[in-house]
Amino acid sequence: MIRRHFTFACEGAELAGTLDTADSTTGLLIVSGGNEVRSGPWGSQAQLAERIATAGFPVMRFDRRGVGDSSGENAGFEGSAADIAAALRAFRAHVPTLRRVVAFGNCDAASALMLAGGAGCDALVLANPWTFDPEPETQAVAVQAGEPESAPTPMPPSALRRHYFKRLTSPRAIWRLLTGKVDVGRMASSIVEAARPDAGPSPLATRMNESLADFPGQVTILLASNDRTAHAFIANWDQADPRLRRCPDASHSFVEPQARIWLQGQILAALRNPG
Repeated sequence: MIRRHFTFACEGAELAGTLDTADSTTGLLIVSGGNEVRSGPWGSQAQLAERIATAGFPVMRFDRRGVGDSSGENAGFEGSAADIAAALRAFRAHVPTLRRVVAFGNCDAASALMLAGGAGCDALVLANPWTFDPEPETQAVAVQAGEPESAPTPMPPSALRRHYFKRLTSPRAIWRLLTGKVDVGRMASSIVEAARPDAGPSPLATRMNESLADFPGQVTILLASNDRTAHAFIANWDQADPRLRRCPDASHSFVEPQARIWLQGQILAALRNPG
């Protein structure tokens, strides 16, 4: 495997890309979520790229406009379709033997791929898609790390129920409650909200579903069981969708050792499946 760095054009801006070379005619395009650079959180996407390339598949990562080493204005995930399309063209130009490209994205990167109808890729691996209508750059951290009732974007009632069931069966969480470290008033208000029925898919989730409907390629949707973004997604989606795959005891970025292995296996399965 050889790792190469290069730049490519996107609507007048210069984007930075990284390619891990391999011999297969099927390649992986990694799309970064949020404002994360192409190396990913804690270098996780760079590590994933190395492992996938070592398994025989070329991998490209890139910074979208206005992020990391790329110039231009950051239009957020909803305005990144042109960036993904440009990256795909650059991938094919740098690896002219490519016949098939699988795209992988986590969080709003998965949403971006869905909104773009696959962006010209042949197959998609979508992890924990973001379904909140406000921009995730300012809210994803609160949703992931804070109490759901304190997050700027309300969680669906079914996601709240799942959260509180887990909290109320956790000895550590019960100890925090008994020792006064939990705002009981806010918690009670949130439990009342959790008792309500879900309002139905968010406008963003509806757009994602409609945009993905005509995609002809293979789609795999990965959900981390301990991730609130995934919980919100499933509240906005058909739970009987056969494309869903769930990873037990996994957090948002699949940082747990068993979750990293599971994620890699799911991506390799998509790369090896001709569809």
